[in-house]
Amino acid sequence: MSIRVIAGSAKGKQLKLVPGDSTRPIMDRVKESLFNIIGRDIFDATFCDLFAGTGSVGIEALSRGAQHAWFYDLDRKAIETIGANLKLTRLAEKASVRRADAFALLKQPPAAQFSIVYVAPPQYKNMWSRTLQALDEEAMWTPEGTVVIAQIDPNENQELALKRLHLYDERKYGNTLLLFYEVKPQAEGEDT
Repeated sequence: MSIRVIAGSAKGKQLKLVPGDSTRPIMDRVKESLFNIIGRDIFDATFCDLFAGTGSVGIEALSRGAQHAWFYDLDRKAIETIGANLKLTRLAEKASVRRADAFALLKQPPAAQFSIVYVAPPQYKNMWSRTLQALDEEAMWTPEGTVVIAQIDPNENQELALKRLHLYDERKYGNTLLLFYEVKPQAEGEDT
């Protein structure tokens, strides 16, 4: 399997894969559809790639005009691969890469105010729903206007009891499901 940057300043660059089978890279056609849906919102965005793996999604965001991308992963091999891919695409100066546990990270103040948070954790471990619950509870990570996108296997899908995040779109591509959430505006007098 190979992955590449689809559009923008690094278009056509082949990206390195994380050694072993700990990650599941996004297929090119899914990534292309994802960025067609995001559209112009990517320009000047501050992008957070949680469970970043190869860094392919955040790198695509940078290639297409995002202002800065933060890459987080717990796997040391993934962090090394992201660094190599950023160097290969000449996008390293617009990126911050951190080795971190996502659930510990989400209890701390975010490094930036993110426009888009992309969540693609290991499958079948209930991690995507735990991550969405944490993002829903942590208003500093998801202020009004933030978009959260989860990449999961359709078999993992379940309705989540979220207070602030609202599911507004979902797209299925074979064995990949993309779920799009936005932060609901708080009604006056409503508790945050």
